[in-house]
Amino acid sequence: MTGTSVRVDGNRLLLPGGASVRFIRTLRLPETGTHPLPPGLGEFPVRRVADHADTVPETWRARGGVMLPVYLREAMWLSFAGTSEPAALQVGVGKVCAVSGRPWRDRLSRDPQNYVVLPRQPWLDGINSGTGTVRQFVAVPLGMGATVEGQLTGEEVWGGVQLQAFTLNDAELARWREEERRRAELARRAARSGGAYGAPMAMAAPAAPRAAPAAPGAARGGPAPAMGLGVGGTMRQEVYRDERPLTDWAERPAGRVFVHLVTPPQWHRITGEAPPPSPVDRAAYTRAGLPWYDYYDQDAHDLSPAGPLQDVKPVGDWIGDDHEPWQAPAPQQVRPLKDAQGEPVEDGDW
Repeated sequence: MTGTSVRVDGNRLLLPGGASVRFIRTLRLPETGTHPLPPGLGEFPVRRVADHADTVPETWRARGGVMLPVYLREAMWLSFAGTSEPAALQVGVGKVCAVSGRPWRDRLSRDPQNYVVLPRQPWLDGINSGTGTVRQFVAVPLGMGATVEGQLTGEEVWGGVQLQAFTLNDAELARWREEERRRAELARRAARSGGAYGAPMAMAAPAAPRAAPAAPGAARGGPAPAMGLGVGGTMRQEVYRDERPLTDWAERPAGRVFVHLVTPPQWHRITGEAPPPSPVDRAAYTRAGLPWYDYYDQDAHDLSPAGPLQDVKPVGDWIGDDHEPWQAPAPQQVRPLKDAQGEPVEDGDW
């Protein structure tokens, strides 16, 4: 596959239909207990592989896509804010589905569901491994067996993150657009009359961002700086069930992108840019009284936990105990959240 409709706008990936994906730095959770949503601490920088063809590993040039720098044991979450039209988004970690735990494929599946629905799903912080909970995405090197890919397939070949977007099929998309047009017209009429009768219902998106102020605190053809995603602590987050029939979606993906994860030293060698500062000290963040979050959508239905993903072990089983101090947020620090054009990216063979 050589063509793609995925584009990069700053640090955002723009997928077909208006879906927007950002990779957010965050506080790493302890590997025991269940926790509220950690805050966003800024975006990971995202760069196109094609812009650094002379310095990326050869395998990266073949796969295309984008890259971003991560520290060992750094946590991240994916933000899907800004979606305009409905989309079904597959999220892979080393070509293992983060929703179903099944091998990566280019078709949508309902049994088990192997995608998230946008804009209903505002973000994804980890693998779907429990009822109303996920296990946090945490970066680890390939070769140790600590990644989700290594634990479920017995091999660590791909690493990185894979995204694949499906739009509604032509008939359903035309129907959805017509309904949106009618709702917009009703809203305009209501505005002219000074009332709210007939105004459109709000899309299911977060009313407040998960963001917070910062806390105190290779040569061409060389070996690939291989990093993948394992899992860390557990947090309260639902992965929502699709309420549409599977036949509403297009049979083939409208766009896909391979996201390579690179170590900070290799990032500097490839791009010439300084990597982001090391992750924020989580105890300092909590002591400063900065917020954590809870999100609940009463109209959505959580997916059952994915069988294969329930048995994935945390990265601490390979790397050792987490010695970074943990200070739980006080109840008043946990804030409830209400319901709620860039450069093209080259795709390759993966």
